Amino acid sequence: MASFPNNYTHRKVADTAAKACEICYKPSTSVLVTPENKDFFYVCPAHLKDKGFCNPIIDEAAVAAKKKREMEAEVQRVKQEFEEKQKKKKEKEKGAKDKNKDKDKDAEGEKSETKDEKKSDEKVRPVLSQPATSPSPEEEPRVFSLQKAFYQLRIDKKRNAEVAKRNRERLQNPNLFPQVPKGFP
Repeated sequence: MASFPNNYTHRKVADTAAKACEICYKPSTSVLVTPENKDFFYVCPAHLKDKGFCNPIIDEAAVAAKKKREMEAEVQRVKQEFEEKQKKKKEKEKGAKDKNKDKDKDAEGEKSETKDEKKSDEKVRPVLSQPATSPSPEEEPRVFSLQKAFYQLRIDKKRNAEVAKRNRERLQNPNLFPQVPKGFP
């Protein structure tokens, strides 16, 4: 049997598909899977944080790409805020020009307009103050490498299962056992 790489990806399964953790035998929905699904086992999320069990493998390229996307999103958000502020400023200037032209209006009418503008500013600002990028729930690492002892246990278990399967197949083969002699001695 060709051994599989010590590179496990963490995946979640449905609550109805939960099985016993390989370490503590408690029901778990977390599964560690090797590439090409050669090996998998259920494990509790608490064990994934244990340095004696496994170590996270951090993909530097993915981290750099994520930071780049976050920076681009931040730049877009700041540009949008700046454009909104410029629009508000132009509207206020336009409103000031209109006020100069319409001096005949009542003082009460002008106060109500400025109050309406302040209210609209308050409605827009809470939307802009919210961050565009919310923290994703997938901050935990997804790829792990098992410690040497646990990895060797997984290889041994897989090898023993393959040997047992081969032995079962041999026992079912009728040519394995010797035949009764047909001739006289």
